[in-house]
Amino acid sequence: MEKKCPECGTKIVGRIDKKFCSDACRNSYNNKFNKDAKNLIRNTNNRLRKNYRILEALNPDQKTKTSRAKLIEKGFDFNYFTSIYTTKKGTIYYFVYDQGYLALEGDYFALVKRE
Repeated sequence: MEKKCPECGTKIVGRIDKKFCSDACRNSYNNKFNKDAKNLIRNTNNRLRKNYRILEALNPDQKTKTSRAKLIEKGFDFNYFTSIYTTKKGTIYYFVYDQGYLALEGDYFALVKRE
């Protein structure tokens, strides 16, 4: 039985389990197949990366305090974080990987780094 490349339709020559005629066809096919999900994932990762860089820049000493205005001015988006940590006392920390923040009174935030 003759196998055809699912991307371009040409005859496949080589190994019996080969699915595509070339790396270019394989890449093109997979890029088309994953396109919708990739945009969402790419945009989410970009937001997380930006939030991480902002927290890292504002928190060089592993523990500091900053204002909501300063975070927003730098482009921080409070909707994107990777995890939530709740202490035994009920205090809620939001983390972007190992960089975290805790809402304080008066629109201030404590910035921390998890070891």
